[in-house]
Amino acid sequence: MRANESGKIDNSATLTRREALQAVAGLTGASLLPFSSEAKPSSKHSAEWPADSDFTALLESRLRPFNDEWRFHRGEVTGAESPSFDDSAWRTLDVPHDWSIEDLPTTAEGDRGAIWTDGTNPLRVGPFDAYQSEGQISTGWTVGGIGWYRKAFQAPIPKGETTELRFEGVYMNCDAWLNGAHLGNHPYGYTPFTFDITPHLKDGTNVVALRVNNSGRNSRWYSGSGIFRKVWLAVSGDLHIPEHGISVVTPEVSKEAATASVEVTVENDATIDKRAYARVRLIDAAGATAAESSSPLTVPRNGHAAATCALHIPTPHLWSPNDPHLYRVEVLLEEDHKPINAAALHIGIRKIEIDAAQGLRVNGEAMKLQGGCVHHDNGPLGSACIPRAEERRVEILKANGYNAIRTSHNPPSRDFLDACDRLGMLVIDEAFDCWEAGNKNPQDYHLYFKDWSQRDLEGMIMRDRNHPSVILWSIGNEINERAEPHGVEIGKALAALAHKLDPTRKVTAAICHAWDHPGKTWADMQPAFTYIDVGGYNYQWPEYEKDHTKYPDRIMAGTESFPNQAYQNWHAVEANSYVLGDFVWTAIDYLGESGIGHASIANGQAHSVFSPPYPWFNSYCGDIDLIGNKKPQSYFRDVVWRRSKVEMAVQRPIPPGYSEHISMWGWSDELRSWTWPGFENTPMQVRVYTRGDRVKLLLNDREVGSKDVTEKDALKAEFTIPYASGELKAIAYQGGTEIGRISFQTVGKAYKLMLTADRLKLKATRDDLSYVTVQIADEKGRPLPDAVVPVTFSLEGPGELAAAGNANPKDVSSFRQPHCKTFHGQCLVIVRPHENSGSIQLRAESPGLEPATMKLEIYG
Repeated sequence: MRANESGKIDNSATLTRREALQAVAGLTGASLLPFSSEAKPSSKHSAEWPADSDFTALLESRLRPFNDEWRFHRGEVTGAESPSFDDSAWRTLDVPHDWSIEDLPTTAEGDRGAIWTDGTNPLRVGPFDAYQSEGQISTGWTVGGIGWYRKAFQAPIPKGETTELRFEGVYMNCDAWLNGAHLGNHPYGYTPFTFDITPHLKDGTNVVALRVNNSGRNSRWYSGSGIFRKVWLAVSGDLHIPEHGISVVTPEVSKEAATASVEVTVENDATIDKRAYARVRLIDAAGATAAESSSPLTVPRNGHAAATCALHIPTPHLWSPNDPHLYRVEVLLEEDHKPINAAALHIGIRKIEIDAAQGLRVNGEAMKLQGGCVHHDNGPLGSACIPRAEERRVEILKANGYNAIRTSHNPPSRDFLDACDRLGMLVIDEAFDCWEAGNKNPQDYHLYFKDWSQRDLEGMIMRDRNHPSVILWSIGNEINERAEPHGVEIGKALAALAHKLDPTRKVTAAICHAWDHPGKTWADMQPAFTYIDVGGYNYQWPEYEKDHTKYPDRIMAGTESFPNQAYQNWHAVEANSYVLGDFVWTAIDYLGESGIGHASIANGQAHSVFSPPYPWFNSYCGDIDLIGNKKPQSYFRDVVWRRSKVEMAVQRPIPPGYSEHISMWGWSDELRSWTWPGFENTPMQVRVYTRGDRVKLLLNDREVGSKDVTEKDALKAEFTIPYASGELKAIAYQGGTEIGRISFQTVGKAYKLMLTADRLKLKATRDDLSYVTVQIADEKGRPLPDAVVPVTFSLEGPGELAAAGNANPKDVSSFRQPHCKTFHGQCLVIVRPHENSGSIQLRAESPGLEPATMKLEIYG
């Protein structure tokens, strides 16, 4: 669905029924058709369900995307809330939008933009500014500040209808106006909010204005800035389904039969009581009706009422991480035999059971959480929640063995959870990184917690409660007052609210040791476990068995863990039923918390630092790097999770007299490479990872070493051999029988570029993207694992270069310019289509290398 400049629906953009329903599935709200407010009450309903096209039209007619043709200005402006303000010089853009990832304004020659730190890294380049960044290390040296958005639109005012402006997420401290009237303020950047704009609408042109204030030190990671999630315009009549007005639970689930209880809340803004019919049907993946139900209800004037419809499904297709089957619930509200309101959402029929005795079961089958913590940014795109970007992160993690994500440390986007539903990813949905204490940042959410926390928790749960992927609510991460008496009371109140809003899910929180309370111990943290159903243990796997002895009914989960302790953590998970799983910090590299996963070399004793200084800007602690590729620790995790029999890596040579120092969240600087020109005869550290009991190493088919692997070796065998070009091969054995082998070959010099796209065909919508990887290869087409070369891009056709970058955590450069360097032989360009069909020609060039081209098809 698309909107033209007037804000009205443009029916020239044809969507399939499935696409149209997906566009509104999970959104609040009702899509309505006009109806007579004078209609007589009736307890009857029409016999036939509307045709598919009519139902789709009903959904689309009153829930409109409100994302294009915004005007934007970065910086403070006086009077921009006034409808008469002249914004003609402002940029025109689409949202979702993140201004902090964009290039900063250029500086005049001689300004600080020309200052260099070490002859290599400018102090101001692209989105990075080592002077002006208030968040500094925490936010990856990016700049927040104040930004303004304005949008003009034409809005009819049908009699008796209400118009709402719905924001899925604005970071942060958003003030909104319509036609100069202040609509309100929303501080938290990660929860949805809605303004009723009916009283301020007028005939003709209307102007909405937003002032977004991301100032000060308010985040421990990169937050991004602006309207970074979608916006909708919703129109409803007197009798309507409100935002978040549909709740679906499945009280009875088995392979033989299931019951889904659909509660439909209806509001009545009229001055008389009204009677209506709520009709519900369940549609399977083939488009057939699996179950139907209906219920009459009387809605009091200026009040609300709820109807519960029970759906009985024989031999249901159950949802699970291994088989994420989704049904679609369609809801129709009728008055006087006429459809007046509709909603649609996807659900999964599944049964979640959690206890200490048997751990987690999904549909009766035991499952351990192979989890990772994930921040919300999309790498080179910043925090802009473009649906395909959100989906790709989930796809990558799923492909690398993950079945669970903890949304650290805030509610994710709706599109992210939709992707988790479709792809089969379990989710710990987390609300807050702080409560009332201000020990983390002086301008963070603790300033608003007392006034807003209950509303924000409610907003998260009401929005997300129908997602089958969500299995736990988390009410906090490493909360300072977690174990203090007043903190325990806060925790009890939050947990009680979560249970009231959703009695079907348990509540957790991530509890850390007493690092923020000098002189106290882990024992002093135990009060924090009194208000949660599942104990979240951050970096505390050695405490599992000791705590189980003291608290045998406690359910535990490793809510954060160090990458280099993956084997120890997973061993503890597998050995104990009461430990649900482990969530590594982190699954994917993210912007901010700069370099906490660093490894460095030093001559002599190195000083331990939490984060190295500028130009480090990304965390570099993830299994997956910033552009979506596996890092060495991810291959090790493949062995830990039994996805691979054997893996191998080679340590980058360390100069004589130097040693490597690895942070707690770091990993050795090792590569899957046997191409080390200039290091002939240099002793090389080779590491082989396996669950086998013996490893043999061969160089050019000659055995150069063999070792036994025992439990104390934590699945690792290390060898030191002199480098010589050729083939390095590792063979793993169990009980004398080969179980797997892996080899690296020395490759030639850089000769050409190669392009690989995750998708060659894209929809003509701003929601889609193609991620194109550039690989440096030798003449035979073999990738160079460590090549660093400049690459320039050009594009022709109905699309744009949305971003370009690499995974280097220290390469401060623009993500918006059509060029970047490779890192470990690769870089990435992201192509975003326009809203018209055609072909895109992408070309990548590098001096002295054979260029590469690619064709992308855009279809309507």
